[in-house]
Amino acid sequence: MTDTPEIQLPEDKPLEIAGRMYQSRLLVGTGKYRDLTETGHAIETSGAEIVTVAVRRTNLGQNPDEPNLLDVISPDRYTILPNTAGCYTAKDAVRTCKLARELLDGRDLVKLEVLGEHKTLYPNMPETLVAAEELIKDGFKVMVYCSDDPLLAMRLEEMGCIAIMPLGAPIGSGLGIQNRYNIRLIVENAKVPVLVDAGVGTASDATIAMELGCDGVLMNTAIAQAKDPIKMASAMRLAIEAGREAYLAGRMPKKLYASASSPLDGTFF
Repeated sequence: MTDTPEIQLPEDKPLEIAGRMYQSRLLVGTGKYRDLTETGHAIETSGAEIVTVAVRRTNLGQNPDEPNLLDVISPDRYTILPNTAGCYTAKDAVRTCKLARELLDGRDLVKLEVLGEHKTLYPNMPETLVAAEELIKDGFKVMVYCSDDPLLAMRLEEMGCIAIMPLGAPIGSGLGIQNRYNIRLIVENAKVPVLVDAGVGTASDATIAMELGCDGVLMNTAIAQAKDPIKMASAMRLAIEAGREAYLAGRMPKKLYASASSPLDGTFF
């Protein structure tokens, strides 16, 4: 009689970012909605606890005569994650993070993204490395948008970035996870949270990211540009939960040929 081999399941670790625990693994942005009312309703429906804002494109109080996003996304309820969207150099990204720290009363958690060019919005990794190093030295806690290169992801973690955020596909493309192999390698090597950032188009994309073992997913366009953003926000919340459960359950192995669902032993005819 042989012993049944012990089944190794993934460890169910909570999502921890900058020393704080989060129940939701869905992070959302605030752009492209019809108005601030829809923004607030969609974010509430998503269940997200971390909300990212583009400092260069969003009024966080720097323009007192204009609507303030913080009126519908309260910092008392959500973790406001300023990002450097629209920055194409390390210098601009660093300056934007410093502005965000002033606007948000000294908060040092930021999402760094330095873009390469306008057509693909692909990350400029040499400039990203420069900006990350300077920000970390200045005391910022850096969550970093990056390419899906496992070696660069390791380098960013070694520098001190607190979360690695590889793109699934170009920002706003809705193409879904285009390189599952690289994402899986990044997840397996990382000791900090890995969150897919950019490229999600629908709920199944978010589920795939979570099934690969990612700690979370950040999205904006997939919700904001849906025909019904509120309903899509709900779908994304459920997709993240389902993908995480499937990852923890451990999927069956893939096989080339069929196998009967019911045991064949003891059949009567």
